[in-house]
Amino acid sequence: MTPVPAAASAAPEQARLSHHREQVMGTVVTIDFFGEADAFTRTELYVRVARARAVLRRADAVFSTYKEHSPINQLRRGEITAAQAPPEVAEVLERCARARTLSDGWFDPWAMPGGFDPTGYVKGWAAQRALNALSMTGVTGAIVNAAGDVVASGSPSLGRAFRVAIVDPSDRLRMACAVELAGGIATSGTYERGGHLIDPRTGQPAARAASASVTGPDLGLADALATALAVAGPAGLDFIEPIEGYEGFVIGHDGSWQFTANFPFALT
Repeated sequence: MTPVPAAASAAPEQARLSHHREQVMGTVVTIDFFGEADAFTRTELYVRVARARAVLRRADAVFSTYKEHSPINQLRRGEITAAQAPPEVAEVLERCARARTLSDGWFDPWAMPGGFDPTGYVKGWAAQRALNALSMTGVTGAIVNAAGDVVASGSPSLGRAFRVAIVDPSDRLRMACAVELAGGIATSGTYERGGHLIDPRTGQPAARAASASVTGPDLGLADALATALAVAGPAGLDFIEPIEGYEGFVIGHDGSWQFTANFPFALT
């Protein structure tokens, strides 16, 4: 199920200042700013967007498994070592190892066909880094949506939080529920891309949930945990529950809902 930004009305003193679409990582990433129009120059805004775009393009260049000569593919083929790879690779290796531990092994990029594949982590990680590049005086809110992996800071208007809609996996034109976003949300499932999720314990395609979403302060980790939760199914909520700051939500193949105690549903 894919989270998409829900409509939010802005107070008169704050509005959406910029909307940008970046074709990268095999998808479209959108970047939106909210704030006071007279608080900064358009040049300052352009520079921040350019920095965020550079972050996304760099992640694609280093980690794409579809680019033959990307560093991650060179590493997979044994042509370079982790020490010879760009510094981001060491960071991602470390964080993927942590996600593997936290998910009880349900997220394991070392167990993917063809060798180490951090795809289930990197898109969220890149979007989080892009958001971090956007911070500037006068911007009261920013949101980056990397094809359903969404991370936000601040708010779209005075006294309001960002909200995203989680799509019903049985009907992508319908909303299953809305989430009040403080940080990031990642969603994984097979209803859009088919059987691309791999059970690391068998090496075979598997998804024990129709859709799985994880919220938390770091979108990279939320992305990895959502991948793990989609494969593990509702039983995976047991490894989400103890992770401070992270919450999980699962829609079963039968349409049933299960979620952790403090999943941030938007109630109004």
